[in-house]
Amino acid sequence: MPNNIIDMIKPTPKLYSKKCRFISFSIKIFLQYTTIALGLITWYLYDYFIAAGVVILSFIIMGIIRSKMRNSVIPPKQREYQYNDKGIADWFTSLEICLEEQNG
Repeated sequence: MPNNIIDMIKPTPKLYSKKCRFISFSIKIFLQYTTIALGLITWYLYDYFIAAGVVILSFIIMGIIRSKMRNSVIPPKQREYQYNDKGIADWFTSLEICLEEQNG
């Protein structure tokens, strides 16, 4: 019988400084509302057919950005779990932007 060892997952990092929490919040808002904001701005400036196309295109582009951010910072053994925008923003901020606060 093989000896299967299940690794414990790392919890989502906690951000302690106000700067890091603000950056994480900004990334979360960017990931959540960019698609809707671009659609509404395009609808106001142009036409709703063009706005529908921009919403579809921005949905695809934001999905690519979200997956690139997620795959660059989340450990490979934890990529099978679902993360919301706040979790992705916390991981990204902790491991890519606020390195000095995490180590100290």
